[in-house]
Amino acid sequence: MNELAADGIPVAVTCRVLNIARQPYYRWRARPGTATEFERAQRANALFDAHRDDPEFGYRFLADEARDAGVSMADRTAWRICSSMGWWSAFGKKRGRNGKKTGPPVHDDLVRRDFTATAPNLLWLADITEHRTTEGKLYLCAVKDVSSNRIVGYSIDSRMKSRLAVTALTNALARRGDVAGCVVHTDRGSQFRSRKFVRALARHGLTGSMGRVGAAGDNAAMESFFALLQNNVLDRRTWNTREELRIAIVTWIERTYHRRRRQAALGRLTPIEYEAIMTTPASQAA
Repeated sequence: MNELAADGIPVAVTCRVLNIARQPYYRWRARPGTATEFERAQRANALFDAHRDDPEFGYRFLADEARDAGVSMADRTAWRICSSMGWWSAFGKKRGRNGKKTGPPVHDDLVRRDFTATAPNLLWLADITEHRTTEGKLYLCAVKDVSSNRIVGYSIDSRMKSRLAVTALTNALARRGDVAGCVVHTDRGSQFRSRKFVRALARHGLTGSMGRVGAAGDNAAMESFFALLQNNVLDRRTWNTREELRIAIVTWIERTYHRRRRQAALGRLTPIEYEAIMTTPASQAA
């Protein structure tokens, strides 16, 4: 309003257009906000942005995100602001009789448990799993192509946030190239409902799909891969460090699952062999 007034637009006109009263503006002119109030507003904005992107984060993680964005504050300060504004972790709220409430889907269920595809890059599945180490949890987000069961992209991190899902999708796109029109089916996890993930889908011409709440069968084909990973890597021993487990996961996916583990659904071929056979005729015809 100050800038508009400096340009010659009367305050009364601006207030009428914005449908606000003039008295609060003049009170603010008489006593502008202090530097402390401005700093608190900046911190609140940074915490709100982090909470909106990752609603499962508690105040400590939100403070980390704010500090990464260049707004410094102590964890106690973040707790005080979040408490006053009612910004709580989605996992920290008291559960009702039927358990925690999952957010609404941002996509319809286009798959309906039909996990088949006649060619690569028609249907991808994505999900997240976790496992404990002595240092703490490690999270894996994987993207699987239904046609060959190949893991076309994955991301491993110590924190389960929207960036984990976006990075896995980005890696899949880097490996596959232009896959516009491909359906990406997930559950209703907050990482897959985040604005960052939805924007990534739209930017590359991908179509989102989401299963129902509490229906494991709606993404059963992805769960089967995680079950193999659980039996062959995660539960085989105790993992002391996250890096140790990360290397084991990558090694198993790239060396064993992709190149050595033959699958009955693929005619006793490995995912790499199956894709090589299926894509060669198409490339020759081109």
